[in-house]
Amino acid sequence: MRKMLAAVSRVLSGASQKPASRVLVASRNFANDATFEIKKCDLHRLEEGPPVTTVLTREDGLKYYRMMQTVRRMELKADQLYKQKIIRGFCHLCDGQEACCVGLEAGINPTDHLITAYRAHGFTFTRGLSVREILAELTGRKGGCAKGKGGSMHMYAKNFYGGNGIVGAQVLFFLLKWSLAQPPRLEQWCNLSSLQPPPPGSSNSPASASRVAGNIVPLGAGIALACKYNGKDEVCLTLYGDGAANQGQIFEAYNMAALWKLPCIFICENNRYGMGTSVERAAASTDYYKRGDFIPGLRVDGMDILCVREATRFAAAYCRSGKGPILMELQTYRYHGHSMSDPGVSYRTREEIQEVRSKSDPIMLLKDRMVNSNLASVEELKEIDVEVRKEIEDAAQFATADPEPPLEELGYHIYSSDPPFEVRGANQWIKFKSVS
Repeated sequence: MRKMLAAVSRVLSGASQKPASRVLVASRNFANDATFEIKKCDLHRLEEGPPVTTVLTREDGLKYYRMMQTVRRMELKADQLYKQKIIRGFCHLCDGQEACCVGLEAGINPTDHLITAYRAHGFTFTRGLSVREILAELTGRKGGCAKGKGGSMHMYAKNFYGGNGIVGAQVLFFLLKWSLAQPPRLEQWCNLSSLQPPPPGSSNSPASASRVAGNIVPLGAGIALACKYNGKDEVCLTLYGDGAANQGQIFEAYNMAALWKLPCIFICENNRYGMGTSVERAAASTDYYKRGDFIPGLRVDGMDILCVREATRFAAAYCRSGKGPILMELQTYRYHGHSMSDPGVSYRTREEIQEVRSKSDPIMLLKDRMVNSNLASVEELKEIDVEVRKEIEDAAQFATADPEPPLEELGYHIYSSDPPFEVRGANQWIKFKSVS
């Protein structure tokens, strides 16, 4: 009898050691999924748009919540490290816009492609890189995703082409080198009868590719051209902000993408301010989703992850069907200023920022939906918050303790698969070895 009582006591004491919230979550029966109404998208040259209802599973909801919280906490940690002068140089934060990067990723396949401007930390994470690699890149350490040489505006991952520091450059024209190897096939698509293949032995020369086609097709459209050329059922998401939306090269990109029916989704992240200038002061028309004219477009609530996800699925299906490009405008908002040098309150009021936070915060919107639909409990989401904070703190410790790349590696990784060669330094007597 005494042995039995001792065994029961051990079981009860073990149960009592578990946090009360974990016991409560484990014993609660949650719904597997729930159906939600989402805001109808404004349409341009489209008879039908994305659905106005969508199903969210518990599994997806928890995943989206964790990802958005991770992006939010990562950006806040970057803000802290910058103010401590551990991160230097340019740094553009995307807190407030989490529904864009997470929602876009939820609407495409891992094999699809994405290219964006300088506010790229969130997309770098959703494309598969870890917080540790991102923060280490921000602090210029060897463990960073670009070995500490890229910084905030030059991060890359598989099927993610950056991070581009010059706005609009992500839609500058270019053709991939390999597209020149079989000019008849390219000519058939593009009707470029004068295009000739590069001279023998020059196919690996960046300059030769640049001279022939470097200023002809946009980067995003060029990636979409690669998808079509290779016969792959893939699309390219090409992102830019409302500040870059008035540049002429973007309209050249629209034209060529439409002519060649490229599977390219042009996405304008409209966060209402281009640097410190409101869209009303910068654009004669703020209907960015109509800017493609002959290209269909849709305007999306960029603060609602479910709205972004469904619109992205719709746009991706449109492109995969062979109809050509489509344009999306995501109406979103950034809580920080344009960059770390911008306090963000000289051209907008603190009350405006607080109103968006209280009424339209993307994380809060998802949290309320999940709790009210019995997809998750407040305690469970709080546990995720704790886990995310710990992950961010661990990553920050790594990003500050990891060594910087040594000077002798300054010339490394210029090319991906070339034999080692020498690179001239600041003068002819300084040489660096480049290793792929």
